[in-house]
Amino acid sequence: MEVDIRLAGRIAALSLAALPVSYVLSHVPVISHPVWVALMSALVLGLLFLAIYNVARGEIPHDPLYAVCAIFAFTSVVDLVIALQEDGYVVGFMEFYTKEAEPYLRTAHGIFSCYWDGTVHYLLYLAMAGAIRKRKHFRSLGLYWLGSFATSLLVFIPGNMLGKYSSEIRPSFFLTFLYLLIPCWAGVRIFHQPRAPTSCTPDVVQESQRKRLLQRPADLALLLYLILAAFFSLFRGLVVLDCPTDACFVYIYQYEPYLRDPVAYPKVQMLVYLFYFLPFCGLAAYALVVPGCTWLPDWALVFAGAVGQAQFSHVGASMHPRTPFTYRVPDDAWACFFLCNLLFALGPHLLAYRCLRQPAFFLPSPPRTPPGPKKQQ
Repeated sequence: MEVDIRLAGRIAALSLAALPVSYVLSHVPVISHPVWVALMSALVLGLLFLAIYNVARGEIPHDPLYAVCAIFAFTSVVDLVIALQEDGYVVGFMEFYTKEAEPYLRTAHGIFSCYWDGTVHYLLYLAMAGAIRKRKHFRSLGLYWLGSFATSLLVFIPGNMLGKYSSEIRPSFFLTFLYLLIPCWAGVRIFHQPRAPTSCTPDVVQESQRKRLLQRPADLALLLYLILAAFFSLFRGLVVLDCPTDACFVYIYQYEPYLRDPVAYPKVQMLVYLFYFLPFCGLAAYALVVPGCTWLPDWALVFAGAVGQAQFSHVGASMHPRTPFTYRVPDDAWACFFLCNLLFALGPHLLAYRCLRQPAFFLPSPPRTPPGPKKQQ
């Protein structure tokens, strides 16, 4: 999707203002108390909204998601700076924030979540803002972002409350609860956008839906992936629930010891897979067999974004130096661990790509033409 150059310049300029702002605030000695950090964060976001409203008065009434994209682009740059600083690439920007406001961002999971937000989410915000500027629909981009953003919160917030950083929750943490409202509101708006028109004629739809599963090898491969992914999600869910079987014991100690990390993020992530992704695998498998399931293309995009973000953070944190050595992936199991998790992340993206490229099977079945009256001899 093309991004309007002038719009991208405005959004990028506002978002890059996070660099001097974070640098200046890090050198203000007054901001050393968690309450002051939370108040200053709220003040900066409020001033940012006023700046966005003055710069783009014509865009916000057309679609309020424009303001969301602009504000979150700013926070994405902040997150990228936090990740780069925690890995030692930059110095003197957001150290005060990670110490006094959100110390759990210094964990391996927090760092990789910040990397994802500062790169993938940032590009999505620019693309969606450009689409709003050009009065184009951005349903596909919005659904992918919705799944990614919602999953990051579903893991991040409970992980902070249940893990070893539960005793270090500061006032800034409660600002993240406001973020829970945004995916709900944005999701409703995105789902209500009209779908992109397809070029599938009724004959093409009938021909596609007439084919059996064995005549669609790509769908058969995706069905096999969904079955394996469902079993893998169930197995890892049982592992974090302390299943006493030998297979679970061997897996958690020899293949993925990160699941035992007391930060609780990996455990919450596996439970999210168990209670959300596993049912989706079953429903998606049904939709690949029974034609006319119009809901699958949308939800395939949502879960592609969700699994992409989750796997990036999970795999990266499993191997990051911030994770204690005891909980990192063993060297002799690294290839198996990486391959399994890579395939696990790739499958939903292939499913979403298949739904977007060849949607005829998932379109409503065209009405059958009643046979005409027979001619009398």
